[in-house]
Amino acid sequence: MPTDVREAETRSFEADVSRLLHMMVHSVYSDRDVFLRELISNAADACEKLRYEAITKPELLGADPKPSITIVADPDQKRLTVEDNGIGMSGDELVEALGTIARSGTRAFMERVEAAKSGDGTELIGQFGVGFYSVFMVADKVDVITRKAGVDEAWRWSSDGKGSYQIASASAADAPKRGTRVVLYLMEDATSYMQPYQLERLIKEQSGHVPVPVALIEKPGVERREVADGTALWVKSKSDIKAEEYTDFYRGVSGLYDEPAATVHFKAEGRHEYNTLAFIPGSRPFDLFDQHRSGHMKLYVRRVFITDNADLVPRYLRFVRGLVDSADLPLNLSREMIQDSPLLAAVRKGVTSRILGDLAKISEDDGARYHKIWDNFGVVLKEGLYEDWERREQLLKLTRFHSTASGDSWRSLADYVAAMKDGQQAIYFMTGDDKARLEASPQLEGFKARGVEVLLLTDPVDSFWVTMAPEFDGKPFKSVTQGGADLSEIALPDDATKTETEASPEIATFIAFVKSTLGGEVSDVKASDRLTESAVCLVAPEGGPDRQIERLLSAAGRLDKAAKPILEINPRHDRILALARLGDGDLPFRQDVVHLLYDEARVLDGDKPADAKAFSQRMSRLIARSVPAN
Repeated sequence: MPTDVREAETRSFEADVSRLLHMMVHSVYSDRDVFLRELISNAADACEKLRYEAITKPELLGADPKPSITIVADPDQKRLTVEDNGIGMSGDELVEALGTIARSGTRAFMERVEAAKSGDGTELIGQFGVGFYSVFMVADKVDVITRKAGVDEAWRWSSDGKGSYQIASASAADAPKRGTRVVLYLMEDATSYMQPYQLERLIKEQSGHVPVPVALIEKPGVERREVADGTALWVKSKSDIKAEEYTDFYRGVSGLYDEPAATVHFKAEGRHEYNTLAFIPGSRPFDLFDQHRSGHMKLYVRRVFITDNADLVPRYLRFVRGLVDSADLPLNLSREMIQDSPLLAAVRKGVTSRILGDLAKISEDDGARYHKIWDNFGVVLKEGLYEDWERREQLLKLTRFHSTASGDSWRSLADYVAAMKDGQQAIYFMTGDDKARLEASPQLEGFKARGVEVLLLTDPVDSFWVTMAPEFDGKPFKSVTQGGADLSEIALPDDATKTETEASPEIATFIAFVKSTLGGEVSDVKASDRLTESAVCLVAPEGGPDRQIERLLSAAGRLDKAAKPILEINPRHDRILALARLGDGDLPFRQDVVHLLYDEARVLDGDKPADAKAFSQRMSRLIARSVPAN
């Protein structure tokens, strides 16, 4: 390759450029906006290289020591220019940089792409001429005019990206005094990149925190204005940042307009180095329950925006807004491929642990503030109880509940365990969709009589995580609607009325009659030790699903056949005692009453009568029997 190009020379790309550019546009990048990020990234690299060169050769800076990047829009000419005052390139370097594809050939280039996919640390973005080719997603033609620092001669490179490029010396009047100017002649469908608000948004979002100031000139003749000052807020010391600066940054990075409820700002050092600036919003974002449950943390590498789709936190922390800036992750060709990097997995683990740790500290130091966070995001945090086995214990400590003892206040599991009664072996809970209905449930009567606290779980996710969390502090979770109540070991208060726990022969006979009458509608009929006021209730078998989760699974079509419930009868209830004393007489009436008792239990459990027509007929017969004829 010639080392001293003077006249304009047209060269053909040796590689299949059309194929490679198609790959860049359609396979590597997911949207066209990245072209500006690539150009600004390259410009920032050039400024950083000059800064290091100037340490030993300060004369390279000349009369222009401050690095800068300037973007100029020219709507009339449909041109967009990105110019830096960095290190610049010589003729050889220009051919080397922008001839990467021609020099390396298709096979070698593909191998480098595959290397980037595997996350082996190969850095391609910094090699001007790889990410650079994304410009052909928006431009029909591109000119690159450059002058190397400390050299008089300037060069021009031009191409339409379709198979050839031209390179020639550039006149001093057409070239920057130092650095590189990239001129894009935009396609018709890319002229929106001329709009000042669009350019400013992209600069701030994608490159607002590169280590070089970025200025914008909205059209020729208009004064330049600085859009990004080259300083990243997250690399500053927390003591140097005001609360309003955090708030302004939070609003910019999140698109929300409230005050953040908490700020998590730290720098990780050691095996992996990265800065994190994350915020817990002060109110629920509108997309909190979006079915995709996507996160909203942006990923930067050395202050260059990579993506806002990296899984930097688990889905149960998707309400967190902010960013991570890594010093270790490679600036690979594909920003989408970077998510497969094992380094990113380590960063994700560290960021998640720190956010949960800060939440734990807030819960200990400022209960009222934490409860507000829990009001907004508790239902999402609880998803982690069945998704994140590794952190389940940590999440259980963060979880808050309403209970039969808390009223409208929140209770922690530590509070619950500390208040457990003598003889109590389990953490009792009840799931449903309405707190008031749960509080009125007959299944709670025996627990209330003994002063045993029951957690009232009303979020749909509650029915699932309790099946995945076996215990807390050595105490298993147990549904009050599943299996036996196990209340015999828990004493009643001294002032409570003591009752017989054994069913009388009459009650035992009546229970047997109820069981034979209902037949296959229930799996069993038992005397209850949990009922103190109601006559009947339904519970799930010991080995079956909780009553609420069974309803949810059935409604979702995920349960082929529901388990038959157990009907518990209060052997001390006046109505049950009266029915038991009827003996064997009036069989049709007694059968009607049994079915009505079963339907009563279903209604109390939040269900409908098993057979609405039969229920109505039985009620009519009962009323006719009770009301004397005229």
